[in-house]
Amino acid sequence: MASTFHRLAILIALTVASAMPANARSVTAHLITCDVGNCLLVRGHRASSQAIIRINGRTVEASGGLSWRVRLPVAMVQQWSAPFARSLQVSVVDPAGGVERDDAVRLPVGLLGHNLELASLVVRPN
Repeated sequence: MASTFHRLAILIALTVASAMPANARSVTAHLITCDVGNCLLVRGHRASSQAIIRINGRTVEASGGLSWRVRLPVAMVQQWSAPFARSLQVSVVDPAGGVERDDAVRLPVGLLGHNLELASLVVRPN
């Protein structure tokens, strides 16, 4: 009985996962090493390979088909973002001009922070 129940549960889970549209999957951002130093790799899915990808309102060239990816130098991400930003706005726009999805994608922690060099640090007990 339990074995049959587990098989049924697995079958239902697989059916639901395969029925999920490609554009319902989340968009991710990861820090990678590239030709110019450090880059942000943004990945996602779209319903049509003709859909346009916009990051922080700017159209970017994405490679891949339905599973797309964009590499952006960190310096460019800094120019396009507010200081200390914690996310990027990623939009997928279908060929007809309608927004397919619009996501706030979390950036790696501290990516757009500023390094502060301390000459000294004084710690005093209260």
